[in-house]
Amino acid sequence: MCAKWISHTASVSYCKNAEINLDTNMQGNPDAFNPAELLLAALSACMIKGMERVAPILKFSFSGVEVKLHGVRQDVPPKMESIEYEIIVDTEEDDGRLELLHKNIKQYGTVFNTVAPGTILTGKISRKTS
Repeated sequence: MCAKWISHTASVSYCKNAEINLDTNMQGNPDAFNPAELLLAALSACMIKGMERVAPILKFSFSGVEVKLHGVRQDVPPKMESIEYEIIVDTEEDDGRLELLHKNIKQYGTVFNTVAPGTILTGKISRKTS
């Protein structure tokens, strides 16, 4: 992985065959993720990838997932103070199985387990409703 400063208004991160525009401009860039948004994106990707990893092991059936996150930034010292999330799963599995999935997502997520010790990380898993 590599990140490169392009100009005072643009930076890019490269990994494998992909690239992500980075908001490193002091005035902000609406067409790119800022560092805090990248952290939230990494956490949501970790949760979704965790589902992909454990669903076959648990024989958990789902047809869709959405992760919603809200982070609260502390100014001094600057850090992500808290992150609240909701994992919304399109599934017919019962509530007990849904909670088992949530437990596995939290237990085996690399980014989740990196963020959790330094941030108030709370959330829930729920079933998608029509």
